[in-house]
Amino acid sequence: MKQHSILLLLLVVWISSCDPGFKGEYYSLQGFTQGTTYHITYQHPTETDLTEQIDSILRRFDASLSSYDSTSIISAINRNDLGGKTDSLFRTVFRESGRVYQVTGGAFDISLGPVINAWGFGSGQQQNPDSAMIDSLLQYVGMEKVSLRGVRLTKSHPGVQLNVNAIAQGYAVDVVAGYLDELGCRNYMVEIGGEIRTHGMNEKGNFWRIGVDRPEYGNMVPGQQLQVIISMHNRSLATSGNYRKFYEKDGVKITHSIDPVSGYPKASNLLSVTILCDECMTADAYATSCMVMGLEKGKIFVEGQKGVDAYFIFGDEYGAYQVWYTDGMKKYIELP
Repeated sequence: MKQHSILLLLLVVWISSCDPGFKGEYYSLQGFTQGTTYHITYQHPTETDLTEQIDSILRRFDASLSSYDSTSIISAINRNDLGGKTDSLFRTVFRESGRVYQVTGGAFDISLGPVINAWGFGSGQQQNPDSAMIDSLLQYVGMEKVSLRGVRLTKSHPGVQLNVNAIAQGYAVDVVAGYLDELGCRNYMVEIGGEIRTHGMNEKGNFWRIGVDRPEYGNMVPGQQLQVIISMHNRSLATSGNYRKFYEKDGVKITHSIDPVSGYPKASNLLSVTILCDECMTADAYATSCMVMGLEKGKIFVEGQKGVDAYFIFGDEYGAYQVWYTDGMKKYIELP
């Protein structure tokens, strides 16, 4: 559920500085993938530039999972082309999406594609939906309507459409990080669309410091107004929020966090969710799920997940910002 980088749910920015006395050169790469941007910093044991190799990995993701690429596998599946044939990237995302669908009680649902498009947050054109349209589209929503049989995806109805933007970028981070691990890179930071995985240390020889933006409407410049800094290594982080990706209709803010049950944008005082765990794919999906659940249900959910920490920003009854975080998150938090 992400579009171009300026419209990301909530960007996180990596913060590091160069220390010439630290041995070993760090390489920094940046570019575009899956309708957003990426930034990768790594220290290679033989000081190799990996631009071409990483670009090749990310092109595979676009060809498989990008709904902004009309030739991708997911676009073909949504058009009911190619007999539903998938690749390994698609199958991994689909299986994890099914697991998250189950553990979140349906708060995370990649079959929400037609509804996302209708509200104008997908690859389709905004349709200004009314209740009759939403009711009509909801008949195509639900993970029980899609299944994998070998390498082929089957649908219960051709109107079922998938949108994996709330999990695919996290998985891309994991795959690139795994590639760096295989090459023996002990120190790196991989960021795609605001989803991040780190290992080892930054160029100063410290843990990677990740800034989470203050969720103020109109705060469109990442890193300009930080709420908190997360100091981390050997973990993944994803953040979701509603203050950047929204539009107004008749004086009402329409946000991207859509409830799969009602088909409508979720009204909530929960403004931002940051999830910290081992796999970025999981962090990505859980952050979106919590935004759909809302503050109280989101708290209960993350506290029940082993190895998962969270940092919530919400508005109180007076409109002031408040924060809540799990006990395990305390050791990672720095003030900006």
